[in-house]
Amino acid sequence: MTHRPDAPFRFIFMLTRNDLTVPDAARHVETALAAGVRHIGFKDVGLPPGELTALNRDIQAAGATSYLEVVSLDRTREIAAARLALRMGVDCLLGGCNGVEVAPLLVGSNIGYFPFPGQVSGHPSVLTGTVQEITDDAVRLSNIPGVTGLDLLAYRAPMGGEDILRSVCQAVDCPVVVAGSINGPDRIARIRDAGAAGFTIGTAALTGRFAGAAPDLPSQLSAILATTDPEGG
Repeated sequence: MTHRPDAPFRFIFMLTRNDLTVPDAARHVETALAAGVRHIGFKDVGLPPGELTALNRDIQAAGATSYLEVVSLDRTREIAAARLALRMGVDCLLGGCNGVEVAPLLVGSNIGYFPFPGQVSGHPSVLTGTVQEITDDAVRLSNIPGVTGLDLLAYRAPMGGEDILRSVCQAVDCPVVVAGSINGPDRIARIRDAGAAGFTIGTAALTGRFAGAAPDLPSQLSAILATTDPEGG
C-alpha cells in the first residue's frame, strides 16, 4: 500500500532506550508535547504497570495518541501485555509475534493493533527471514480480523532492509509503521517513499544522535518533526 498524499506521515516518539521504557519517561512526555509531538509510545517493560498507566493518561489527557509496544516474544507474556493495553486504554498496541491469539482480544476495543511480521528474535529485537518470507507473513497478518496495520523492523534485518520495506508496503492494504534503527532524515525519506504510514524513534532522539540536529531533546524532536506532515507529528 503506497502512502496516500492525503494521509499524515507520522512520527511516533518512543520513550525508550534499547527496547526499555526509560525511568524519566514522564519528564520526556512533557518535553515532547511542548515540541508539538502528537504520537507518543512506550514499551511494556522498563517501568511498573502503574507508571505505564500514568504515562498513558498524561499522553491522552494532552490530546495526543498513545502507543504501547510489546517487547516480549513469549506468547503468554504477549497476551498479558495485550490485556495491560486493554486495562490502560491505550490507543494502539505495537509489536508482538502472536497475532492470531492477540487480535481477538482487541476486537471491539478501539485499540489499533500493529503486530510484527516475520521472525523476530533477541533483545534488542532483530528481524530474520528472506524478503519473500517476511512479505508473505505480512500479508497473512494483515488478513486477520482485528489487525489494523503492521510494525515492521525493516532496519533491524541483517539483509535488505529497504527491499523488505518496499515489498511489504506494496503487498498489504494496511498502514505500515517502521520501527528500529532510524537515525536521520535520509532514512525517513526512504521510509516515506516506500509507502509506509510512519515510523518510530526512541533511542536516537533520547541520546542526541538523530543526524543533523543539536543533541538536546527539543532540537532532536523538532528536527524529526520537520520530516513529517504538520498533522502527522
